[in-house]
Amino acid sequence: MEACERLQRIRSHVRLVPDFPSPGVLFRDISPLLKDPDAFKAAIELLETHLRATYPRIDYVAGLDARGFLFGPPLAQRLGIGFVPIRKKGKLPGPTESVSYALEYGQAELEIQSDAVEPGKKVVLVDDLLATGGTMHAACELMKRLKAEVLECLVVIELLSLKGAEKLQPFRCHSLLQYD
Repeated sequence: MEACERLQRIRSHVRLVPDFPSPGVLFRDISPLLKDPDAFKAAIELLETHLRATYPRIDYVAGLDARGFLFGPPLAQRLGIGFVPIRKKGKLPGPTESVSYALEYGQAELEIQSDAVEPGKKVVLVDDLLATGGTMHAACELMKRLKAEVLECLVVIELLSLKGAEKLQPFRCHSLLQYD
């Protein structure tokens, strides 16, 4: 299957849910994508192809809680590298590093185990969706604290009108699907 066919298959499995989680929001639901093994495989293959073509060496894929956990492990497995979870505060045992970040209505915290990534290691961050970029930016900050090199922020869906990729500068961002 060609890249264009794969992208079309993925796009056809993103469901639009109006007024969720609040009135006026058009939610992009990836549940149908996850339910269809061929569509999910197409997403993983496209992410893998992009990474192999772009980076000669990647040490880890780090996935953001929670939907980054759906794409990160199979991607890491296909690349033959390790997966590192970045969790919501209070979910990881042992010493951790944490970062607070702003949400639309409040604050949240992400954390990573202090020994999850060794200094100088090359990491790709993955999540399902990039909106305002707050969560992904916090994940980049965690990697900087561990002295890891963030190669790229990788997402299935990017909401262009919210300008999340701009907030991630100087880190690169790659998305499979883009919506306004």
